[in-house]
Amino acid sequence: MRRRLLLACTGFAALGGRAFATPYKVTRTDAEWHALLTPAQYEILRRAGTEPPFSSALLNEHRQGVFHCAGCALPLFSSTTKFDSFTGWPSFYAPLPHAVNEQADRSFAMTRTEVHCSQCGGHLGHVFHDGPPPTGLRYCMNGLALRFAPA
Repeated sequence: MRRRLLLACTGFAALGGRAFATPYKVTRTDAEWHALLTPAQYEILRRAGTEPPFSSALLNEHRQGVFHCAGCALPLFSSTTKFDSFTGWPSFYAPLPHAVNEQADRSFAMTRTEVHCSQCGGHLGHVFHDGPPPTGLRYCMNGLALRFAPA
């Protein structure tokens, strides 16, 4: 039992402190991710990058529909929860049920809450507590991490 705990802790440390409770339903090799995604999408979804503010075409997407993960096509956000946060990134006040996972992100000498796809683990953005009712949350997402499907 102690050996398993030691191995688990070693694995956790090797991941830079990022451990996930369950394996993801969608997994791919690094080469497969590179082939599937554009270089910018790979940087965001697989390396937790951030696109420049006001660069996403999804900022001006106002049709009814669903925003899906660009890595695995899981439905993530309904257009009914999208709002203009004036931050430069597509923002939503709530994800679809069981669509995202959250974890502490302590990069850049601050603590934020990282949001990633619950199906493939792709980095989507961050959630903040300065959003509109009814949740008071702002899911600030990278547009390149999403694909929009009109209703």
